[in-house]
Amino acid sequence: MGSHGIRDRVAIVGMGCTAFGEHWAKSAGDLLIDSSQEAYRSAGVTPDAVDAYWLGTMGSGLSGLTLSEPLKLQYKPVTHVENYCATGSEALRNACYAVASGAYDLVMAIGVEKLKDSGYSGLVVGNACTDGTEPAVTAPATFSLLAPAYARKYGIDEKTLKEVLSRIAFKNHRNGARNPKAPFRKEVPIEAIASSPKVAGMLGIMDCSGVSDGSAAAIVCRAEDAHRYTDRPIFVKALSFVAGPAEGPLKQDYDFTSFPEVVASAQDAYRQAGVSDPRAEISMAEVHDCFTPTELVLMEDLGFSARGKAWQDVLEGRFDLDGPQPVNPDGGLKSFGHPIGASGLRMMYEMWLQLRGEAGPRQIRDPRLGLTHNLGGGPGRCVSFVSIVGR
Repeated sequence: MGSHGIRDRVAIVGMGCTAFGEHWAKSAGDLLIDSSQEAYRSAGVTPDAVDAYWLGTMGSGLSGLTLSEPLKLQYKPVTHVENYCATGSEALRNACYAVASGAYDLVMAIGVEKLKDSGYSGLVVGNACTDGTEPAVTAPATFSLLAPAYARKYGIDEKTLKEVLSRIAFKNHRNGARNPKAPFRKEVPIEAIASSPKVAGMLGIMDCSGVSDGSAAAIVCRAEDAHRYTDRPIFVKALSFVAGPAEGPLKQDYDFTSFPEVVASAQDAYRQAGVSDPRAEISMAEVHDCFTPTELVLMEDLGFSARGKAWQDVLEGRFDLDGPQPVNPDGGLKSFGHPIGASGLRMMYEMWLQLRGEAGPRQIRDPRLGLTHNLGGGPGRCVSFVSIVGR
């Protein structure tokens, strides 16, 4: 039996997001203050009005004190959550369910991560002891396996696939150049992307997301109360999270051209939201472009492209800002980097702006449904989150 969902029972009525980047002079607490203050102002409320908090961070603090101390919260419940790269989205999911259950009237989901001065990129904690079957390779090496597998399965030559991957990075950097909160605000020529120094397999430096610090926050209430706080709330249509059995790398038939966890979470989200044709019904998406071949494969796992056809859709501009189905209109992880606890909420912040018509030079014409997606882990061994929101 699948999840029942909370379609249109919960609304987001305020959001805040720091500029992402190299915040050497700011602590995680400083970033939490900045994003929460913007969210409070956005919803027109004070901290006292918020009943409970969900904090997402992987390596920038332990317990609810990470949030309550800098915000000087007066004896409010603060729940610390973590779920790999979907940590920020997990904070939002739990906050929304708490409101839908009737336990609280007004809550905040907030995420933060300080990576630049941690010495890490990507996941910031060591793995627990396992049975020894988990491959000891880097994230770029693991995700680089997607590219040759995709090319082999669908009969694409390496030169064409390299053009496709470069086009994805080019698109996201072009979008990010229009976003004042992105740290990488420069369009990069596609030739420079294609010839960037190799990191792993077909992946060059420009195929990989960067490292940054940041924080983002959302204020959530019941749908019937939404217009008490804003005249333009956005409503939650679906929230789906799955953790897979982590069998991909151990199975002989796993071919590295799909994330089964993404397929499962997307199908669940579409059921919750009543979406039957995501290619036609989803106006825009923020997806987890940790590496360019990840975004390519996600287009098929999310149902935006038919199997084996996403590379053609990329080259034809379907996912461009002015295309039929813009993907990563804010610039994605390529332009923002990936502070683990903040990324999922940063994606929702873009949905907030777009659905309210506040995205400025990257505003999409008449968006109706927006999708956000995070994955954490690697091909065949990951967790996946998909949300759908609308006006």
